[in-house]
Amino acid sequence: MFGLLLFILFSPGASELICTSSDLEMSYTFCDSVAQAFMFNLTPCSVTNERVWKTALTWIPRSDIHFLKIVFNVWYDGAKALFWKELLCSGADDEYSVCGTLKGETLASAFDIKGSRIAFPKGNYNIVVQGFSDDSENNMVICLNFTMIVKQDPF
Repeated sequence: MFGLLLFILFSPGASELICTSSDLEMSYTFCDSVAQAFMFNLTPCSVTNERVWKTALTWIPRSDIHFLKIVFNVWYDGAKALFWKELLCSGADDEYSVCGTLKGETLASAFDIKGSRIAFPKGNYNIVVQGFSDDSENNMVICLNFTMIVKQDPF
C-alpha cells in the first residue's frame, strides 16, 4: 500500500489524510493558527508488516531556521505515553539539512523512521510535534497534531 503525497497550502484546523490501509490510518492537522506550505509522505502505510518507514518532507518555514528544538508529545488511547525534546539546530556544526533554511526557502528532505523496537498495540495515538526557533520555546515555527489509528495488534 502506498502513502499519499500531499503538497498544498493547508488551512489551520483542516485534517489532511497521510495514508490509510487495513492496519493503519494516519492524518494530521496544524495546531497553530497560521496556514503552512507543507507536504508529508509515509510509505508503506502499515505498522504490522514493516519496521522501517520511508518518509519525505517538504516545508516552507515562516522564519529562518538557525536554531530548532523539536518537542514530541505522544498519547495512547488518551494517556500520555511519551515526552521527548531534541535540539536539531544550534547554529554551529549542525548535521541536519533543515538547519540554515531561510524563511521562504523550500526545505525538501527524505529520511527513514525505524520502528523495529516498537510494536504499536491496537488503539488511537495522538502525536503533537512542535518546532521552536528559541530555547525558551516561545517562538513556535511549526506545530503538527498527528492522529494514528492502529487497527490491529501486531502479534
